[in-house]
Amino acid sequence: MNILRKLVVGALLGGLGIAFAADPYPSRSVELVVAYAPGGGSDNTARAIAEAAKTHFSQSIVVMNRPGASGSIGWAYVVGGTPDGYKLSLMNPEMMAVPLMGIGKTTIDDFQPIARFTDDPSSVTVRADAPWKTIEEFIAHARANPGAVAISNAGNGTIPHIAAAAFGEKVNAQFNHIPYAGSSPAIMGLLSGDVQATTVAYAELKQHVESGKLRTLAVMSAKRVAGLDAVPTLKEKGMDVQFSVWRGIGLPKGAPKEALDKWRDVARKVYADPAFQNTIVKQSLTLSWADTPEFTADIAAQNAVFKQLMPKLNLKQ
Repeated sequence: MNILRKLVVGALLGGLGIAFAADPYPSRSVELVVAYAPGGGSDNTARAIAEAAKTHFSQSIVVMNRPGASGSIGWAYVVGGTPDGYKLSLMNPEMMAVPLMGIGKTTIDDFQPIARFTDDPSSVTVRADAPWKTIEEFIAHARANPGAVAISNAGNGTIPHIAAAAFGEKVNAQFNHIPYAGSSPAIMGLLSGDVQATTVAYAELKQHVESGKLRTLAVMSAKRVAGLDAVPTLKEKGMDVQFSVWRGIGLPKGAPKEALDKWRDVARKVYADPAFQNTIVKQSLTLSWADTPEFTADIAAQNAVFKQLMPKLNLKQ
């Protein structure tokens, strides 16, 4: 009788264990990890996503900042441990470039892209009181004074860093690349006069251009930026240098299909939310939607370009 009782109890407990294991996703809060300091475009985008997702996600979404080593610390944290869908990463193109510089071991191939929300072209921007009124004047000065022009970027291996290096190679000019801990500090470095230029995305310094403190000489996009109609692209000036900072979300490779499907659905609803779009526009970022298939394909194509470009630039840590 005791043996029978134990078998029955064991069966009941086993059934409960299976029930607990099969709890639908999500059963607890999710971390949305930003691999940079608070206050920049990535952090602002992540917080806007988390806020808009509240009505479409049954658990809380906690935005976590884990900066360091050009983003590799945060990315490694997300892919570390079991890919159970409870750590989400704010994705950006630096995830392709930083590993190619020998910084960190986590690569973009360790992630499953879900959706892209924004995309903003890099710029060549100087102080409003700088002597250069055109991109040609700026280039001529840089060529005549090798290494004398300091350009701020958002950190080693960031898109502004790569954009500046690729620009220098294209125009045969040597710049002094000054890394900062994010776009906001890089912009402040320009505003304070510590550097002579920056290649941070126009969207992130737009307010300072509009207030008359900074002057954008050119943008690194296929076509001119809306609202900046008088400013040329480098491409139309005969220098086909195109870089942009896009932002999206992704889960570690191996995450459950249930989590991937859920976040794909949530991302679609977040992007369609007028309040979310209004927040992004107020942050001077450019809305740009890409669902999972398109986002994944775009990343694969860009990754192939970076693998060819980075060895040529020979950027160091």
